[in-house]
Amino acid sequence: MRIIPAIDIIDGKCVRLSKGDYDTKKIYNEHPLEVAKEFEAHGIQYLHLVDLDGAKSKHIVNHKVLEQIASKTSLKIDFGGGLKTDEDLKIAFDSGANQITGGSIAVKDEATFKSWITKFGNEKIILGADAHNEKIAVSGWLEESDKALIPFIQEYQKEGIVYVICTDISKDGMLEGPSFELYKRILSETDNLKLIASGGISTFDELPKLAEIGCEGTIIGKAIYENRISLKQLEDYILNS
Repeated sequence: MRIIPAIDIIDGKCVRLSKGDYDTKKIYNEHPLEVAKEFEAHGIQYLHLVDLDGAKSKHIVNHKVLEQIASKTSLKIDFGGGLKTDEDLKIAFDSGANQITGGSIAVKDEATFKSWITKFGNEKIILGADAHNEKIAVSGWLEESDKALIPFIQEYQKEGIVYVICTDISKDGMLEGPSFELYKRILSETDNLKLIASGGISTFDELPKLAEIGCEGTIIGKAIYENRISLKQLEDYILNS
């Protein structure tokens, strides 16, 4: 299972929110590149980079941070937050993103999102399936849609989607453990899905459980920043996997 630390960006700084609420913002580092380099130094190869300013303003904002991390580390970066147009995607890929994540757009502008899958291929496009009470949430989680989570994923699988990041918003940033049962159910009701678990990871012991369920990757945010999971533990896990 791939270990994918998260860096969330507001005003160019590395922050974390709880349940997607911008009022809960906590700044962990003024320099995201330093954080990314530390991840890389511990054998981590992947990074989940979220442009929270972009999510709010509905277009890419922090592409300079992306460019800096991509050009000064060898991390493979998936980038998301406010990507709405072909131009946003061009900027993201030109700035060094290996993959992009589309969440709100996959709900609000299906035609555009489907065109990205066709144009860039399903290795480059990740479906962001963020849910509250198993209903898809959009616009930086500020709105709940009427779309049920699992049918939403199944529909996009028909369009070729392979990678899905699923965040249970009620768990995000709460350090109370991930939604094991939800991930089990998603994997039992889909075929050949590369499911990336996100939200709620709080202890190292949860990682082997997610791997056992069949998650292809897991995104870890606050647990790293609050020293609940050490980079040394992650380094050992990666070496021994």
